[in-house]
Amino acid sequence: MNVDAAVRLEQLDEILTTNAPQGPTLLIETLHEAQALFEGWLPAPVVERIAAAHRIPVADVYGTIEFYEMLHAGPVGQKVVRVCTDGPCAVAGADALLKQVSSDLGLRPGETAPDGSYTLERVRCLGLCDRAPAMLVGLERRAPARIEAPLLGQPAPEALKIGGLVKVALANVGVVDPTSLEDYQAQGGMAALRKARTQMTPEQIIAEVKASQLLGRGGASFPTGLKWGYAARNPRPRFFICNADESEPGAFKDRVLMDGDPFRVLEGLLIASYAVGAEHAFVYVRGEHALGYERFCTAVRQLEESGYLCGESANGPVACRIEVRRGAGAYVCGEETALMESIEGKRGFPRLRPPYPTDAGLWGHPTVINNVETLAKVPSIIMHGAQWYRSLGTPESAGTKLFAVSGSVVRSGVYEVPFGVPLSHLIFDLAGGLRPGRSVQAVLTGGAAGTFLGPDQLETPLSFEDFRRAGGTIGAGTIMVFDDMVDLRDILARVSGFFAHESCGKCYPCQMGTQRQWEILQRVARGESRPEDAENLADLAAVMADASICGLGQAASLAITDARKRWPLIFGTAGERRS
Repeated sequence: MNVDAAVRLEQLDEILTTNAPQGPTLLIETLHEAQALFEGWLPAPVVERIAAAHRIPVADVYGTIEFYEMLHAGPVGQKVVRVCTDGPCAVAGADALLKQVSSDLGLRPGETAPDGSYTLERVRCLGLCDRAPAMLVGLERRAPARIEAPLLGQPAPEALKIGGLVKVALANVGVVDPTSLEDYQAQGGMAALRKARTQMTPEQIIAEVKASQLLGRGGASFPTGLKWGYAARNPRPRFFICNADESEPGAFKDRVLMDGDPFRVLEGLLIASYAVGAEHAFVYVRGEHALGYERFCTAVRQLEESGYLCGESANGPVACRIEVRRGAGAYVCGEETALMESIEGKRGFPRLRPPYPTDAGLWGHPTVINNVETLAKVPSIIMHGAQWYRSLGTPESAGTKLFAVSGSVVRSGVYEVPFGVPLSHLIFDLAGGLRPGRSVQAVLTGGAAGTFLGPDQLETPLSFEDFRRAGGTIGAGTIMVFDDMVDLRDILARVSGFFAHESCGKCYPCQMGTQRQWEILQRVARGESRPEDAENLADLAAVMADASICGLGQAASLAITDARKRWPLIFGTAGERRS
């Protein structure tokens, strides 16, 4: 054994000394840290050492490694170059970028340079749709000089565009230093937590959040206060999780809060944990969002040092331990039960429900899961009251919403608006509209698992009730705009390819259904549609919706089904258009 290898093993043993006593729950963190030590992959002796320390069968450790895209059981380049080719990036020229990077490095996607310098990968969404076409080198958002040439003289991506009529969650982004608790406090930060703990009981906090009509901002739109109440009535111990695993094409709004104002999210998490009686909370960050992970770790450390994780309250002594965990490249872990499996150190397979997490979540205990934007709204609701928050939206859609706008618009970015403003305001006034000479062909709302609105529906108010009437979906707030030059058949093929790639394989309807759907839509995109395609796509959609275990399979056909109804000629078939 050479000296360098011996030193690395010593460093690995230090990691294991810290992580292994906590058992399987820190397995993925150990794998991340070990992989960083051993040149980006996990040799067999390292895996065996990790398995022994964590007291997990070696086969199970390999099963975990193989499940997550960012973990490698075989050698990779010193730098892994990942080029996204999903919808928003495709519109911005991702295929040309990949071709040029491939030429510059002398590699095809999936290959590693003979000298071990680079591995080139074609990947699914990187959560950088505002910087499309997006590329990561390692976990850096800017490429080294050697492969900046493929940008063909294009200017470096500007800072993320943010804005809106009324800023609640975005109030401090671009204003405070996201690494400084002192800076956050100077803007009134942590006042809501002090108010909640000293002036309110947990029951009063839950009642206030219920009265605010805050719905979950992760896509499902479940009433937040109701979810908290379900968990609070169950026996202790209870857990709380901040879901920061945003990873769907067109979705990047939560990244803005992670990178730009982590303290607001954590303040909301501490208020929520106090309300439901959770003494242990987790922040689960998407593996590709290295900066967000660092920001959360820094923020948690400062909050702990400043005494915010414990203290006195109107309900007696209170304490909450917060752990920040990384995902490792699995879209399905955004689903709450798969996320819990990942925190427990396993492959991210969704669980059957019921039981629901509020009854039996992490390690079988009551658990609440809210996403980043949801928790970022909580401090303002506590400070200003439920009535104030409700007044910002419509009678049926309270408050404000963050929308991530990408695709054919001039200014891709994240914009916060009160519910009720028209979609046209978001696209034209905030995102700058389309480039000269272009017109709107379609808008995919609610993400890859969303539905389309046509150019005649741009005045639809942004609210749950108005979108339902128009046939759109608010979802997590993803808005992808496609102009008249975009081939929608190609977009649909890429959407279906995303779900086929990200299906975890646990249930057969999703595993095979997404694959068959992708195969059909690839043919359609090539202009090789068949008379039976429309019927086969409808059958696949019905089976996946009825028989898939989790939302991935249940929603994987939504955009395709909606497009088939709106534009039947895309599929080479006749039929009635949706009114």
